[in-house]
Amino acid sequence: MRLVLSVFIATTIAQPSVLAQVPKQASTAERYVDPINGLSLEDAITRALAQEPSLCSARSQIDVAQSMRQQAGLRPNPTASFEQRQEPAGNDNQTTVGVEWPLDLFRRGRRVAVAEREVTAVQLGVAERERVLRSQVRMRYGEVLAAIRDLTILEELVATTRRQHELLRSRVEEGATPPLERNLLDVELRRLEADRLLETGRTEAALFELKRVLGITAGAALSVREPLEAVIQRQTEQARIGDASSVIDKRADVREAAARVEVADARIEQVRAAGRFDVSLFANYMRMDAGFPQTAFASDGGLERIRGLFHYWSAGAMVSVPVLNRNQGEIAAARSERAGAAAAYEAARLSADAELAAARARDDRARQAVDVYTSGAQTLARQNLTVVSQSYDLGRVTVFDVLAEQRRYLDVERAYTETLKAAYEARTALERALGGVR
Repeated sequence: MRLVLSVFIATTIAQPSVLAQVPKQASTAERYVDPINGLSLEDAITRALAQEPSLCSARSQIDVAQSMRQQAGLRPNPTASFEQRQEPAGNDNQTTVGVEWPLDLFRRGRRVAVAEREVTAVQLGVAERERVLRSQVRMRYGEVLAAIRDLTILEELVATTRRQHELLRSRVEEGATPPLERNLLDVELRRLEADRLLETGRTEAALFELKRVLGITAGAALSVREPLEAVIQRQTEQARIGDASSVIDKRADVREAAARVEVADARIEQVRAAGRFDVSLFANYMRMDAGFPQTAFASDGGLERIRGLFHYWSAGAMVSVPVLNRNQGEIAAARSERAGAAAAYEAARLSADAELAAARARDDRARQAVDVYTSGAQTLARQNLTVVSQSYDLGRVTVFDVLAEQRRYLDVERAYTETLKAAYEARTALERALGGVR
């Protein structure tokens, strides 16, 4: 019995993968990985940027801002007036037509400047939303890869333990092995089955979250292209990011905050200009048909009623004089907004600086942690399990020690997954801190 169990454990750790020599069986995890048609990280980001609903909503604000820019450049419309006067129970009448045209002095240029800076700020806001979305896609993609790796390990271990349980059950029926050995493996198998079901649920939930940020429905089919180790290896092979302190001012959120300061400056000038005098030109034409009931001699010597048709033209200018209202309140409010925008800009720079420093430190330490595992931690864990199995074969340890070491090995694999995930998330945080600028 001891020989059977020790041979089983030795075969499970003879290769770099914990259960590499186990015959291949159908796996739930395989449904989520497609090396050919699966979705790569880059494809996922591209798809999210193209169709994620909240980003599409944010982009619509660019059209709104550009339309407001167009509106700001339009001149005020002229005002036309028409007036008709009629004498009651008489024949006298008067018709007046007038036109008034505001010149909009000192205002259009300032109004356009505010609108143009608003367009820039909105565009940078959308760029910031894209930066955040890229980070969200990377995070969700990494969670899927980590869940798939844990699920793969558990499914391989469950399959191997199930086969070993069947073997020991046959030996118990033949009387070659105590029932305790079978019962121990039965308990272990049930525990692993429960863990596998929980891990399957975690994987499916991670896939649903990834679909959400990609802008696709929960029922759509989705698989990834490569395992977590391959992504980490590709990131490790990339050239190390150098000093990035100069890129802080190039980040979308910092640039958006700076653009808001410029919007506030332009708005101060706008409200100042609105408090200055303005001029409106006007012109009027009046036609008056009036007379008296008396008669008088006409030019030909005959008598006719006294009546005349008169035409009048008038033109002039109206000036609004800012004596009492010079937009004092609006100017003060605009200055306060400018002070707030300047403070927000400094806060954005400080936040970006701290975020970048923290992300760089986290990325460096996470890469070092991955090196600890890849440089021997996994190999030592496999060797420890081999030694325990051989000791069991020699009668120096019990089956409890073997199962405990097997669980320890599984803990090491899970910890390695968490380390890979931490390294992946650290690089994602660094990419987000850099804002796509290297």
